[in-house]
Amino acid sequence: MNGNITIFNHPLILHKLSILRNKNTSSRDFRALISEIAMLMCYEATRDLPLEDVEIETPICKTTVKQLAGKKLAIVPILRAGLGMVEGVHTLIPSARVGHIGLYRDEETLQPVEYFCKLPKDIEERDVIVVDPMLATGGSAIDAVSQLKKRNPKSIRFMCIIGAPEGIEAFGRIHPDVPIFCADLDEKLNENGYIVPGLGDAGDRIFGTK
Repeated sequence: MNGNITIFNHPLILHKLSILRNKNTSSRDFRALISEIAMLMCYEATRDLPLEDVEIETPICKTTVKQLAGKKLAIVPILRAGLGMVEGVHTLIPSARVGHIGLYRDEETLQPVEYFCKLPKDIEERDVIVVDPMLATGGSAIDAVSQLKKRNPKSIRFMCIIGAPEGIEAFGRIHPDVPIFCADLDEKLNENGYIVPGLGDAGDRIFGTK
């Protein structure tokens, strides 16, 4: 197992995740839950962001407070399911820029194929949070982070809602320097490369295209 991983197992997250997994949960509720879980995860995933001292004046007096140093952040969803997590993260970090990486999985090889990559021009000055609800085989996450590393951002962290041991292991072999933040760790992948017990196809459930 990759040692550079945080599994949340937070009661609020697990409760929301139990509803997310239910096959009878509507697309509307599924989208809301994805966003809410991403927001809760973002709180912890950004705990080590650098701070700087800034002098302000309260209604009472002048004082020195802590603010994010530089405020240079970027959220990069892996299309299309990653889009469901953006709003939750953006709610906490409204100044963050949003890039997009488009990948799809070849149904025969299960390998990722890139079809789109659009990132902020100053990506090398930003701390990047890559988001995707599922870390299954790890192929898409590995490829997305590899594409980002070519642009030399200040740092990269990967945030997913559920992960499979196989995907976490594969990701850790290729990108041991990139921390993974995962709401819950599932049992395994099935013969079709889907997470068990999982929550189905996140993209289809978010956008109602099943």
